[in-house]
Amino acid sequence: MVTPYMGSIYGGTSKVVRELSQGFNNLGITVDIITTNANGSGKLDVPLNFWIQEKYYRVQYFPCWHRYDFIFSPSLISWLFKHVSDYDLIHTNTVFAPLVFLTHWICNLHKVPYIITPHGMLEPWALSYKSWKKQFYYALFEKSALQQSSAIHVLANSEADNLKSLGFQHTIVIPNGIHRQEFDNLPEPELFYQQFPATRNKTIILFLGRIDPKKGLDLLAPAFAKVHQKFPHTHLVVAGPDSIGFLPTAQHYFAQEGVLESVTFTGMLKGAFKHAALAAASLYVSPSYSEGFSMSVLEGLASGVPCVITTGCNFPEAAAAKAAHVVKIDADAIADALIECLSNPQQAKTMGDRARQFIFENYTWEQSAKRLMQVYKAIIGGQSIPEALMSSVS
Repeated sequence: MVTPYMGSIYGGTSKVVRELSQGFNNLGITVDIITTNANGSGKLDVPLNFWIQEKYYRVQYFPCWHRYDFIFSPSLISWLFKHVSDYDLIHTNTVFAPLVFLTHWICNLHKVPYIITPHGMLEPWALSYKSWKKQFYYALFEKSALQQSSAIHVLANSEADNLKSLGFQHTIVIPNGIHRQEFDNLPEPELFYQQFPATRNKTIILFLGRIDPKKGLDLLAPAFAKVHQKFPHTHLVVAGPDSIGFLPTAQHYFAQEGVLESVTFTGMLKGAFKHAALAAASLYVSPSYSEGFSMSVLEGLASGVPCVITTGCNFPEAAAAKAAHVVKIDADAIADALIECLSNPQQAKTMGDRARQFIFENYTWEQSAKRLMQVYKAIIGGQSIPEALMSSVS
């Protein structure tokens, strides 16, 4: 597997690579990961240029030059030139990244098949953001690399439909997942309250994701202001890393609405702190404009927290299963759904319980790894990819 970054500051992509590798490991399959030491505005403090054996995978980090998520590593490219032929298949992660494009070019040069996971970067909103740069890069580099791939791995049926509208028919739909054991018994919320005392004795609404324009914090600010006016005991927790320097802008949104004092920005939460935040939350909200398939949404649903998400989260299955309020990308629609949950707590709890069971039954990393292994085996064996893998969980 090749990814430009493994730093947790980059959010879902690096987490997916790790978690999927654990899913493969549970099936008795070993994974090699090639990446860089990029980490937002800094660097990961990791050994470089040799294999590190982690619990579930083997990883090699290479030094790089980077500015936020624009990353380049001559030593990684040099390593790929020498070693790509050692592998039967390469699986790359994200697009609009020079390292990934060059990986595809090297694969084609050495006739090694590859699979691409765009992680939502080819969704309409993502393509429209800084569109003039992306249109040029897509036409010059990305389109041909996608066409020559053995498969494009997408995370939702709607993402597959969008890829087909771009002319790509060889998509496979395998969603992200969770490790059930992490959510069977959440920790007590006291750990979170001790770290963030302003949240104690409040009705917490939790946003869990990167501080980024596509995450819809400009919509969440007026939505929360409307909710807070009706329910003054509510407190919004914005938990996530700021990998592109967007935090001051996000804080300004809430200051404009006069509710900044009722918002706690925690930075990125990991492990027990993140699970304690989920345990403390009364509601989870994802006001996103665009997602491939959000890891944090899965975590919110798996925690049994009543969830309000937008159609941009690409999860219509949650609406069909009555596992979440899925609303249009609009501040009033988000606010109204949050108010409905707060006004009907027993109904909201029932939805949360239903969501938890829905995720446990359909969205685990073990299930995703098994489906991807079918794809890998078909490609390596020169066979057709099973038709069942062309659509997601219904």
